[in-house]
Amino acid sequence: MTHSIAERIAEIRSQVPDSVRIVAVTKTVSADVIRIAYAAGIRDFGENRIQEAMEKQEQLQDLSDITWHLIGHIQTNKAIKAVQHFQWIHSVDSLKLAQRLDRLAEESACQPQVCLQVKILSDPNKYGWSVSELLDDLAELNQCQHIQIQGLMTIPPLGLNDSETLNVFEQTRQLAQKIQQQRWSNLEIKELSMGMSGDYTLAIQAGATMIRPGQILFGARTT
Repeated sequence: MTHSIAERIAEIRSQVPDSVRIVAVTKTVSADVIRIAYAAGIRDFGENRIQEAMEKQEQLQDLSDITWHLIGHIQTNKAIKAVQHFQWIHSVDSLKLAQRLDRLAEESACQPQVCLQVKILSDPNKYGWSVSELLDDLAELNQCQHIQIQGLMTIPPLGLNDSETLNVFEQTRQLAQKIQQQRWSNLEIKELSMGMSGDYTLAIQAGATMIRPGQILFGARTT
């Protein structure tokens, strides 16, 4: 098992440009397996569930240069733990959540870096802003001074072909560029968190700066 995970990580790392951050998604993956990935050179780990992540963080305190990324939907009552336990939050999916995280960040003297989750195509199964909603909320998002808004995150709907998926990623990049051109004082939309195990090559092609592979590194989920 150790050998195969290390081999898979080496293969992915050889394919991915140095400019793209590999956020290894470790939902349901044990702390021991995270150590294997760490030994293979991974330093960024993505978790969907805050409680599960905190248990692993407790076991991995000796690996002090890990960067933890929250990529799952945030329930309101867990927002304070999201701010305190993650350096990156990719799944900021509403103005209300952004404002809550901003208040909590100020109170806890944390400054998490965040991505705004956007839905390029309508998708009832995903959280996030539509493009028009996000553009409407930019002025209020710009008032957030304690979270560091750094980029956009997207997850394409299920069932798209490669061409359609690539188009979603390219539109996300174009949206980021449009926001950057508006020169907001507190919005720095340079990061693009997009692409998972099945479509990360398309995401890189479209300009992703962070990809979120999981299954391709660790195998099929056990739960």
